[in-house]
Amino acid sequence: MEGPTEMSAPVQAAYSYCEAVTGQQARNFAYGIRLLPTEKRQAMSALYAFSRRVDDIGDGTLEPKAKEDRLEGTRDLLDRIRQDAVDEDDIDPVAVALADAARRFPLPLGGLDELINGVLMDVRGETYETWDDLKVYCRCVAGAIGRLSLGVFGTQPGARGAERAAEYADTLGLALQLTNILRDIREDAGSGRTYLPADDLAKFGCSAGFRTTTPPPGSDFAGLVHFEVRRARALFAEGYRLLPMLDRRSGACVAAMAGIYRRLLDRIERDPEAVLRGRVSLPGREKAYVAVRGLSGLDARHITRQTLRGRS
Repeated sequence: MEGPTEMSAPVQAAYSYCEAVTGQQARNFAYGIRLLPTEKRQAMSALYAFSRRVDDIGDGTLEPKAKEDRLEGTRDLLDRIRQDAVDEDDIDPVAVALADAARRFPLPLGGLDELINGVLMDVRGETYETWDDLKVYCRCVAGAIGRLSLGVFGTQPGARGAERAAEYADTLGLALQLTNILRDIREDAGSGRTYLPADDLAKFGCSAGFRTTTPPPGSDFAGLVHFEVRRARALFAEGYRLLPMLDRRSGACVAAMAGIYRRLLDRIERDPEAVLRGRVSLPGREKAYVAVRGLSGLDARHITRQTLRGRS
């Protein structure tokens, strides 16, 4: 249940800071959350700003031990928020905004602990033998964000199947993360990271990695990409079962964000080697089009019809 709408000047300033961070560093995310009413948009910006801080530590240039110490510092901050021990005049605007959001919405803040755990996996250089192994990581860094977002969105009273809403939000997070992994194959390889499961890489002759703009000699790189795209599409189809449970504007937000990533998948599927040449992205006008479709409810209604047909 949302709390009262009154907001002090320091808290409003803290949210403004988080919204600026979100607009500058998360354009796909920002296109979706702009469809939400003010309080929900602010809460989502606070979640993003905290998550961005955690990610930036993992992606930064510090030595691994220093990164681990910084990440544990963010966990300490999260504990203060959980204990409602952050004052509105605290010097950390992200802490102020997230603490206020946690008072207004039933946020499962343990999801942010999971995010920290996932980034610690990156810092420690973990690799993944199987999809089941990779799912653990994806649930930490993306599924948890889906569940936190659901805490902001809420479900409609009497929504059919609402007891599984968190599961669907988690699955949608996995779909988005797997799309990110495909999009960022070359960039991650340049940083010494490989996320795709080792057994998938071996199956398609790609165990040598992706450090050049061409696939490994003798590999079936297109086959690998198409295999992972099919996996991501199945995750999207399952995660979309969340949409009928949400109010119109929350559903529009989710449909817009997921729609952008679905279109990225389409581009990757059409030209798999594009991910080796650089980051695949959508132009702003196409993102805006997806956002408009989300707000109009066209995508949400279409997805809902498909979901209901799938249940019958």
